[in-house]
Amino acid sequence: MNKINTRRMKLSQIQAFIAVADCENFSEAALQLELSQSAVSHAIASLETELGVQLFHRGRHGAQLTPVGERVLLHGRQIVRSLEMMVKEANLEKGLQGGQVRIVTFRSVATHILPSIIAQFRARFPKIAVSIAEVYYTQAVEEALRSGKADIGFVSLPISDEFETKTILRDKYIVLLPPTAKLSSPNINWAELANYPLILQPPETACSVPLRKYLTTSEFPLNIAYELSEDSTIVSMVMQGLGAAILPRLAAEPIPAEVKVCSLPTAFERVIGVAVLRDALLIPAVFAFLDVVTSAADVDSELLAANL
Repeated sequence: MNKINTRRMKLSQIQAFIAVADCENFSEAALQLELSQSAVSHAIASLETELGVQLFHRGRHGAQLTPVGERVLLHGRQIVRSLEMMVKEANLEKGLQGGQVRIVTFRSVATHILPSIIAQFRARFPKIAVSIAEVYYTQAVEEALRSGKADIGFVSLPISDEFETKTILRDKYIVLLPPTAKLSSPNINWAELANYPLILQPPETACSVPLRKYLTTSEFPLNIAYELSEDSTIVSMVMQGLGAAILPRLAAEPIPAEVKVCSLPTAFERVIGVAVLRDALLIPAVFAFLDVVTSAADVDSELLAANL
């Protein structure tokens, strides 16, 4: 049996083979490839000689693949796809030698989630700059993405379907009580919670919107005494005995050792996700950053908050 010398095969032969198979005609394949019909015929004949098999039945009605030709075609298409991926990877790498990824997020993600992700990203792509803008409201994140002022946003889900999103973390809401509070169990009930002045974030903030809807399930009237945007200020007020606060754990950290922490009467959480504007024209650096974010989330979302 003659040994096939694959080194003598050319990409142009494989491309001609695929074109003829698709067109079922040598002349149409030549037009598609912008070559002469004789050049295409020569490429196919040379490939058949190298392989030692007939790839096409030729006749008045064009060119039809032989049974072995059909099997060889599958491998030919795979070769072309692999070459296209090689070019794509090379172009991607060339696009990752600079540029900037612009992120918009709320403080708790910026403080506890992003530093480890950015460290991983910079280790792989040191020439790409990363900028972070902090906002209080989910609407502000959405607007920054719509206006093109940011490429990637971290949000509380769900949001408008004009964005593509992926969940990266589930963050439970907790109750913070003053150091003098007496806890009978790890879970506070509605009656006990109603005894405290509540310190919450304003109604329009990302954390507060779903929380206030949840609080309407209480069978006791709750006293919202203070509304503050800064998480750290809220925690400080609890520390001073001015009331009880309800915050997502990520937003509450770091929690002073003296502050008492307990669970809500029924479990409640926020879903944190990463978002981009659907159908936006994103640069390779943005896709690379999203890959790092989603890889971290896929491994274990708890690892994202390991430094808490």
